[in-house]
Amino acid sequence: MSEIKAFFIRLVILLIFLWLLFGVFFGITPMRGNDMFPRISAGDLLLYYRLEKNFNSGDVLVFRKQGKISTGRVVAHGGDSVEITGDGEFIVIETNVFYKTYPYDKKKVNYPLSLKKDEVFLLCDYREGGRDSRYFGAVSKKEIKGKVITILRRSDL
Repeated sequence: MSEIKAFFIRLVILLIFLWLLFGVFFGITPMRGNDMFPRISAGDLLLYYRLEKNFNSGDVLVFRKQGKISTGRVVAHGGDSVEITGDGEFIVIETNVFYKTYPYDKKKVNYPLSLKKDEVFLLCDYREGGRDSRYFGAVSKKEIKGKVITILRRSDL
């Protein structure tokens, strides 16, 4: 009887540890779609850190907007002003992005957009059709689930 009790105590401790690890400190989510292609592909698993609150340009974040989990790269912070012109010019210097950045026709976001202190402007790496801040506006820090710290690549074996 004591072995069964010890087993259940260890099981409860393990479950509490896993809940703390993946419910409080870290999160894991699959990449849905190719919005971050070529750096992150559909099916890759993203491990993110939930407790990070200071984000730098270039950080990849997991966020919940309009009921969907999405991924985007920080291109502007609170206090910045963002301008996207009709000819695909984005007025923030970026490296390693090989696509032009066009605004969406839906006019949900009016430019220039001034970001509040607790907001970031996120763009997908694959700019054609990605659901990012051009579609739904700035993302508040309350909507951010965490900062991606590693990517587990899918295997096509």
